[in-house]
Amino acid sequence: ANPYGFQHLLGRAAWSPDAARDALYAYVKTHLGHADGVAVIDETGFPKQGTHSAGVARQYCGTLGKVGNCQVGVFLAYAGPRGHALVDRELYLTEGWTQEPDWLRAVGLAPDTPFATKPQQARRMLERALEAGLPVAWVTGDSVYGHSTRLRRWLEAQGRSYVLAVAGNEPVRVGGHAGPVGDLWATLPEADWKTLACGLGAKGPRLYDWQCRTLAAPAEAEGSRHVLFRRSCTDPAAGRQAYLVHAVQPCSLETLVRVAGTRWCIESAFEAAKQEAGLDEYEVRSATGWYRHITLALWALALLAVLRATTLPDAAPPVKKKPAGSLAAFKRSRGLASA
Repeated sequence: ANPYGFQHLLGRAAWSPDAARDALYAYVKTHLGHADGVAVIDETGFPKQGTHSAGVARQYCGTLGKVGNCQVGVFLAYAGPRGHALVDRELYLTEGWTQEPDWLRAVGLAPDTPFATKPQQARRMLERALEAGLPVAWVTGDSVYGHSTRLRRWLEAQGRSYVLAVAGNEPVRVGGHAGPVGDLWATLPEADWKTLACGLGAKGPRLYDWQCRTLAAPAEAEGSRHVLFRRSCTDPAAGRQAYLVHAVQPCSLETLVRVAGTRWCIESAFEAAKQEAGLDEYEVRSATGWYRHITLALWALALLAVLRATTLPDAAPPVKKKPAGSLAAFKRSRGLASA
């Protein structure tokens, strides 16, 4: 009849959103975990009015497509063959927020809360995912995370493969070239482009042209490093994107394309979470309320993903062909029903 019960749940009730998050990791691992699982990092914005909600500031908001007054959450998604779900979250605080102890205290945060970049928040979530035993074979994300040398080196030290987008000014060394990755486009042989689908979109397979070049790696580096290039099939000057790759084991171009395409699953997860699980439908100002609401929405989304996975057909067993001279074959040839 009124919102008081839910306000109590999000504000005053005694329960831990971090404990609920840890249980979510276990739930997703049990029902969606797979040896080829991909961890996906991205952020989404929550447009807000006023200045009192935790972390609210004028900053770029992907939901608005421009700079606006909003909160920003950094999220970790997990994708396997049977589905994907959002599994972790961090509220992004600008440097302006972390320099105001009174603001932090007012929203329930410690007054000495340090500033953390989005890649640093992503690393914290990946550390939790690995500690929870979530089977992560690859990590992918956009250029905000691919640009972070520290994040990439940490993943390599953990023995994790990644396909991370980078901007054109990212420095690389390929053969005799040492400079921005954007300068390499003109050197790519036209005959080496290969058209591959990186997933399904609203209009069918997402087809792009792809090719890969090996990076000059340090002598102590394990695995292999590459630059993956993507362009539009119909307009080669459009749809350009480069990715830095670290592969623990030898892999095919098709595998790299699959991992790069998996990044889109977090976009669909944000859309589903907002439309079906109320991810952005909250009226709380405190950080505690934000984490509680977001965690419950992530649980709802994961439940939907697992329920959907139960409707997917299991892999069909191989069909054993009967000998041509069998009774069944004889009956089929005569149009008779077999026993």
